[in-house]
Order: sequence, then C-alpha cells, then structure tokens
Amino acid sequence: MSEGDVVIDLPLSQRGALRPASRARTDVVQAKDTILYLDGVTVSFDGFRALNALSLVIEPGELRAIIGPNGAGKTTMMDVVTGNTRPDEGTVIFNDAYDLTRLDEAEIANLGIGRKFQKPTVFENLTVFDNIELSLKNLRGAFDTLFARLGADDRRRIDRVFEIVRLGDRRGDMAGSLSHGQKQWLEIGMLLSQGPELMLLDEPVAGMTDAETEQTVSLLRDIAREHSVVVVEHDMEFVRNLDCRVTVLHEGSVLAEGNMDSVQQNRKVIEVYLGR
Repeated sequence: MSEGDVVIDLPLSQRGALRPASRARTDVVQAKDTILYLDGVTVSFDGFRALNALSLVIEPGELRAIIGPNGAGKTTMMDVVTGNTRPDEGTVIFNDAYDLTRLDEAEIANLGIGRKFQKPTVFENLTVFDNIELSLKNLRGAFDTLFARLGADDRRRIDRVFEIVRLGDRRGDMAGSLSHGQKQWLEIGMLLSQGPELMLLDEPVAGMTDAETEQTVSLLRDIAREHSVVVVEHDMEFVRNLDCRVTVLHEGSVLAEGNMDSVQQNRKVIEVYLGR
C-alpha cells in the first residue's frame, strides 16, 4: 500500500454498504476506467429539477472545470457525489467500484473523495503547520491528535503539501494572519493532506487577487499530477488558464463539453451562459 492509499476503517455493520456497485444503465457511457461516473442523475426539490438526467465522466488523473449560470446544478452535483443529497434517479459510481448513492457522507469521505467549499474554513488560532497536521488522515480523534507523534512518512507528506500550496515560509505563522487567498490555499492543503483520490473544489479563486489567482492555476496543475480534481468556477479567465476540459451545465444537464475555446464558441452556451 502506498502513502496516498485510502484505508477504509468502518464498523462491521457499515461495511456491507461498500460492496461493488451495480450499474443500472450502461447505454450512455461506460464506468470502466473512470474515477467518477454519473449517469442519468436526477434530483428534484419541490417540483424543481436541480439535476435533469445528468451524465458526467471524470477520468483518473483528470483536471476538469465545471461552469454554468446560477441554478445550473453545479452545487447539487457536488452534493450528490459527497452524499449530502440523494438523487431521485441515476447511477453515481466512484473508482469503478462503489455506488455512492448507497453511502453516507463519512463513508464517501473515507473512500477518498474530498470537498472544499467556497468560503475557507481554517483554524485561525492555530499555526499553519498545526492546521495541516490536524488534517492528516491517520490522526483520528482528539486524543490521537494531541498525543500522536508524527512519523517520517507524515512529515514527508506535510512537507509535500507545503511545497504544493506555496505556504512553506508561513508554516509557523498563525492561520488567521494569512490573506484570504492564502487561507484558500491552506484549506486546499488541509484537504490534500488527507490523501483524497478525487478533490471537488467550489470556486477556489473567489476573492483572490490577480496574483493569487495566477498562482492557484499553477497550484491546481501540480495537484492534478497526483489526484483527480473537479473545479467549479465562475472566473472564465481562470478556467481558460487551467487549460483543461470544460463542462457547461444548464438546467441540471450537460449543455456542452470541450476545451475553453470550443465551449465559448458554442452557440447554445453563448445564448444561455455568456449572454451574447
């Protein structure tokens, strides 16, 4: 088992939920060799369809941007993947093995799916290093966190996280002293330290300066070398600079998919999203 592997440690009563997924449909896309597979996913709230037969495939090691106007279904999609919302219909498979619709949020997190919300949430009264240390996956519970000694592998992982998130020179500073953008990077680092296979990031450059946004492009590219990353974002220039495949959602379904140039030239995208 490698350092980044995720260990599932659940009570015996819950382990039955982690049996391999059965695929209800295979006519649209195939789940084989995917990290995330959504097929025909529908979610309704009081008669409003937040997701409408959504089908989406993320490949291992892929960096993907998800864009779309408000109400397009971006947040609901992430809620479904992380177990916060149960779909009315459809298939959601992780790593070609697990049906996420049958698992709760904690079980899904233990499988190796991490999510960062738009507003950074860090422990401002602790140092930057302490924030990363507390997030290590193998330090569980208050007692373990307080008294566990960091091993060589843990220290190497922390050093690698600091290298990626560009905060090595701030590790001894209080997290509350960081700029907004640096707090975003710290929370990404806290998520990264848990060793997720798939990271879902909600508007990671919201509120950042131009310089911080530019550095975040490089940061996410580095992360994508070792993890699959899905970024939900409104900043079109940032998405363009990511230079990755872009999925446009509209009314709960995929409207268009491709590189940023092809998406921006798509007539339907221009009509419903770019407003031209």
